[in-house]
Amino acid sequence: MPAIHEKQGAVTFAVKVHPRSNQDAITGKLGDALKLSLTAPPIDGRANRACIDFFAKLLKVPKSSVTIASGASGRSKVIRVAGVSAEYVRERLRG
Repeated sequence: MPAIHEKQGAVTFAVKVHPRSNQDAITGKLGDALKLSLTAPPIDGRANRACIDFFAKLLKVPKSSVTIASGASGRSKVIRVAGVSAEYVRERLRG
């Protein structure tokens, strides 16, 4: 399980994104980060939007609740999800 931090009504966790994959899925863990494969290419912010869409659907929250707190231009990102608890995110990630 990745490190999940809860602060001021939001949860953050690290993600390592692998664009242009065969499917959108969490495919493992790299250190303290989730390894996320996305079909979207890293062009014009498409992979970032796909990342937000993926976590909004997985965590059953509105897309507006999911933001990229840091790393928008790289593969290593910190995802911020407002309005959920760390325990809720852990349960949804266990799936």
